[in-house]
Amino acid sequence: MAYEFKLHRQVEFAETDMAGIVHFSNFFRYMEQTEHAFLRSLGLSVHTPTADGAISFPRVRTACEYKQPLRFEDELEVHLLVRQKKEKAIVYEFTFKKLTPISPVEVAHGSMTVVCAKIDRNDQIRSVSIPASIAERIEVANGE
Repeated sequence: MAYEFKLHRQVEFAETDMAGIVHFSNFFRYMEQTEHAFLRSLGLSVHTPTADGAISFPRVRTACEYKQPLRFEDELEVHLLVRQKKEKAIVYEFTFKKLTPISPVEVAHGSMTVVCAKIDRNDQIRSVSIPASIAERIEVANGE
């Protein structure tokens, strides 16, 4: 079972605005990329086809607090922690750190709540309990 994951990446030019700073919306993309990589590391997916549709994890709440800017070619570490696992939902916490030669600097802190959903062949979506095959691979982080 896993409760954390770290993704390292470099800031791309297209992710910056006219001032050369990462546009705020990209932090939400970084959270999603990290969540997807975390699930893949467990042999899972954020969207899993089933015989009668799919199981997916749509976002129902996101937040991000910004502390310092990131710029083109900065090295970034996104640290995911599983903060809560409920019957139908998972709450992730994200810490964004700029990797510098001296020491990492926290630049933002975010969270995302996802709910387990069944999408049937008619594109009807309803929340469902997280399947045991998924829930058994994910645990909640301790009070780090």
